[in-house]
Amino acid sequence: MLTGKQALIGRVLGLTLILAAMSGGQAAKGEPLYTIVVSAPRRDYREVPVSLVLPAPQTGVPVLQRGPKQFVLCQAENLGERVKVWWLVRDLKRGEAQTFQLTFKEVVASSGPPGVEVKRGEGMVEVTIDGQLFTRYVFTGAPKPYCYPLIGPTGKPMTRGFPMERVEGESQDHPHHRSFWFTQDEVNGVNFWGEGPRNGQQVHREFEALEGGPVFGLIRARNDWVKPNGTKVCEDVRELRVYRVATGRLFDFEATIRATEGPITIGDTKEGLLGFRVAATMRVDRGRGHILNARGQRDREAWGKRAEWCDYFGPVDGKVVGIAVFDHPGNLRHPTYWHVRTYGLFAANPFGLRHFIGDQTGAGKYTLPAGEALTFRYRIFLHRGDPQQARVAEVYGEYTDPPRVEVR
Repeated sequence: MLTGKQALIGRVLGLTLILAAMSGGQAAKGEPLYTIVVSAPRRDYREVPVSLVLPAPQTGVPVLQRGPKQFVLCQAENLGERVKVWWLVRDLKRGEAQTFQLTFKEVVASSGPPGVEVKRGEGMVEVTIDGQLFTRYVFTGAPKPYCYPLIGPTGKPMTRGFPMERVEGESQDHPHHRSFWFTQDEVNGVNFWGEGPRNGQQVHREFEALEGGPVFGLIRARNDWVKPNGTKVCEDVRELRVYRVATGRLFDFEATIRATEGPITIGDTKEGLLGFRVAATMRVDRGRGHILNARGQRDREAWGKRAEWCDYFGPVDGKVVGIAVFDHPGNLRHPTYWHVRTYGLFAANPFGLRHFIGDQTGAGKYTLPAGEALTFRYRIFLHRGDPQQARVAEVYGEYTDPPRVEVR
């Protein structure tokens, strides 16, 4: 359950001229006032989310300014005794810096863009950006949670409809490829990748957070991984953070697998881990799409190769769009291997060395000791155009080498 304070901190924080008139851009007596400098020592930043952790105020919401009347949309995430303030930095050039003033105020009137809204419905959570559907996180009715559809920057779905719905011209192979998902084969010998009576399931237990606001929307959920007989193997906490950006659709996905029931061994198999099934017209086979990774390998050559990022792109309703997935440098065996097929499967998987490189020693398997956790982080960029037009390599750099944020 979300507390009242969490609901307050997580709500939309649109700032208006009413607020400007009330505050005059100055901190009242007793209100903390922070000067924040965001700098770019190594690269340019076109549009990137940044954040800063501060002591939680007793009351109020954050107000961020770059000048006397230049308010910047921001959003706070409650961390208990601390608060994490998020905003978007735009057009920051290498060697330059942007200075912000941050304080916390009681807001009695606010308006502005809808931002990212997160609404729970029957068996799913709907995420909209400025009133337009982005995705639905579906947590019942299937052997695993999944997101469907994924609506790209042109307003069209970028993942396959089957098996959730039947769309003319789509293939109906691999019914376990549910749009966008996170799972793995061979966890303590149990197959969680496929679907059927002999396979394991990921069972939704609870939401730890459902928040929306002008900068991001957040879904954080806990799931139990169970055998066909219902015995729990392990659990995960997964987080989907969707940003309101102008350059496309951008979200972070983080999943922490916890060995709660004893040690777990993840098998050396290609069937995993973070998966997409792209729209039929984006496929390389029988479509007009292409695959490109950070090492320059294309199409069939990209399968089983290691790379910092991979992009699957092609036409949807006559316009070229792409799904770029960025592997975080802190992930296990970074840069990851890519289980990316020309028929439309697109997955990041650090475990399948036996298949990817022919290593028969079992080096791909991984054992997580009892009580410990393993976290995976990815950023996903749904973009217009091909990877060069969308500046995918530069957006990856913004993710792995973010701006420097300092309080002065």
